[in-house]
Amino acid sequence: MIQPARPLRRILGLGFGLAIAFGGTVGVGILRLPGTLAATLGDSRLIVLFWILGGVYSLLGAVAVAELAAMLPEAGGFYVYARRALGNGPGFVVGWSDWVNLVATIAYAALTAAVFLGTLWPPAAAAPRVTAIAMIALFTAFHWGGLRIGSTLTSAISLCVGLMLMVLVGGCFLSAPVAASAVPPPATSAAALPLMSLGMVAALVTALRAVFLTYDGWYSPIYMAEESTQPTLTLPRAIIGGTVLVAAMYVIFNIAILRVLPLPVLAASALPAAEAARVVLPRGGAELVTVISLMTVLSLVNATLLMAPRVLLAIGRDGFFTRKAALVSAGGTPRVALGVTSAAAAALIMSGTFDEIIAIAVVLFLLNYVSAYTALIVLRRREPATPRPYRAFGYPYTTVIVLLGCVLLWIAAIMEDQRSGLFAGLLLIACAPLYAWIARRRRLKETALPKPAPP
Repeated sequence: MIQPARPLRRILGLGFGLAIAFGGTVGVGILRLPGTLAATLGDSRLIVLFWILGGVYSLLGAVAVAELAAMLPEAGGFYVYARRALGNGPGFVVGWSDWVNLVATIAYAALTAAVFLGTLWPPAAAAPRVTAIAMIALFTAFHWGGLRIGSTLTSAISLCVGLMLMVLVGGCFLSAPVAASAVPPPATSAAALPLMSLGMVAALVTALRAVFLTYDGWYSPIYMAEESTQPTLTLPRAIIGGTVLVAAMYVIFNIAILRVLPLPVLAASALPAAEAARVVLPRGGAELVTVISLMTVLSLVNATLLMAPRVLLAIGRDGFFTRKAALVSAGGTPRVALGVTSAAAAALIMSGTFDEIIAIAVVLFLLNYVSAYTALIVLRRREPATPRPYRAFGYPYTTVIVLLGCVLLWIAAIMEDQRSGLFAGLLLIACAPLYAWIARRRRLKETALPKPAPP
């Protein structure tokens, strides 16, 4: 493994870990999804139950990944675990697909932020792609200056998002509760369909999948493992604590929304948070939700621009990308990897295939989960003596549950969008000859290096 000339800086503590877990997870989905769930489920108790189930499921995944993170505290995220447990080939596939997913996330979040900014400041709406690229460039400039700046920015944005959400939640709890609606639930909702009918099961699966997707991101601290001051102690606390923090926020937020909005109004709303804000804050409520929406996607752009370059750094120093990607600045930033990531996100925004790539990424991101849970099982069997500062609660049952859940979600995603599933499969298959070519070049370079003289 090629080591970078300058190591990553170990300056990150538990506070940053919680901040990036929060900032990498909480997005616009929590502001929109309550309405979708109301239309799909048709019952307020089911809505709260599904958010709790999503939190429990994510927590089971968090304890599994926390063991891997404490056992292998290296930069690179899921790539590190897949390569250690499954070999260079699978690690290569997981690493590159993860990086592509992260780049797609940056592009999507930046474009979404441009739309929200255009609502507050109309000139930004004139050229949303240019605005989105300018946002990426701005965050890239911040991170270029060093890890200290990037980590401070991450903590500040996450704190602002959390405080603004709590202002909205507080307003909902201080307002008079809405009377129960006598209007029956939508005819296509789970509450209105016959028990255990095909339609009801389909509605429940759709709702669960949407909730699980909204929880995605709780693993964000693993990408910064080499920059943690006490990784074996901090990483499990950040991953598990961040998941609990997000789950608590999601559940409380939904209870608050349900308190002030009748279920029919909630089910018909594309942005329930805005409807609730108009009730509790007649003046400035809509603007507050727009600002919250903008800040959540900016938080996602910022967090992902920290994570994605660390994947390229890990891949580069292992010889599966240019070695320059492993170079670290004095401030602790892998600048080449950051530049490549930002340029790729900007190119994706300007491309005409943006929507298609996002659709493929939605299918591919589940590969991260499947590879991590599989890696945990493999390493428990193959390396039982390896030190594990933290051990997954309830293993192997909890790990098997989340692994099976991810496989089922993967099947559901492919069935829902078979075209994107096909392209995702072709992309994974195409990795085989590409890996073979890169591995061959890597071996030739290693054999060409002069061997040290014997003592």
